[in-house]
Amino acid sequence: MTTPSQAESIRREFAHAWGRIGAAWGVAPSTAALQGYLLLHGGPLTSSELQEALGLSHRATRTAIAECEAWGLIERAAAPRRGGARGPAGAAWVPVGDHWEWFRRVAASRIERETDPVLPLLDGYLAEVRTASPDAPELAELRERLEGLVEFTHRFDRAVALVVQLDSADIGRLFEVLARIPDDQVGSLLRTVAALPPEEAVAAADLLAGLSPAGLQRLVRMARQPAVAKVLGLTLGRGR
Repeated sequence: MTTPSQAESIRREFAHAWGRIGAAWGVAPSTAALQGYLLLHGGPLTSSELQEALGLSHRATRTAIAECEAWGLIERAAAPRRGGARGPAGAAWVPVGDHWEWFRRVAASRIERETDPVLPLLDGYLAEVRTASPDAPELAELRERLEGLVEFTHRFDRAVALVVQLDSADIGRLFEVLARIPDDQVGSLLRTVAALPPEEAVAAADLLAGLSPAGLQRLVRMARQPAVAKVLGLTLGRGR
């Protein structure tokens, strides 16, 4: 057996670490390991090459490939690949997108597999409680608790779904911006939005959503003018 190069050793170690990360996301470790290995290698790689790199059995490798395809994490290469000196060329696989695309696709799959079936279940229980006798104190308390839980679940599901619907490049840029904003400023922004009456927060979001990137840049430059900043109560110099 050929001793792997330093780069190959790092790829294999990363793949197994990625497998442990994937397990926390609800992805089988071998499935995540295979995708992680391809993510660093780039492919195309045949099943036998993946099996040797990851130390998996033939069956486990085929299962991991099928699962990765089902999650939308890998896809067949356009052309077959010859893995050795003998035998015909076989199917090979490459990763789909980058780590941001991995995040988006896994999150989308988890919503489809886990959250989507739960929502109608909760809605059904709430409907059942609402049709029950209103005179029972225990049912009234149960209804209140279920209403709060259903409302939270639907809002949380929509928030995650909004991120998942973004292009992976947009997700990457969003996280890049967040990485450049100090934690205290992010907290201050969230507290400011939370303190607004809901209708005014919606109106502000509607206004910003209607601006082009150039228009938003002009608005920011105007707000940074000392006279305008004074009227708005802004402290200049932050975030520069």
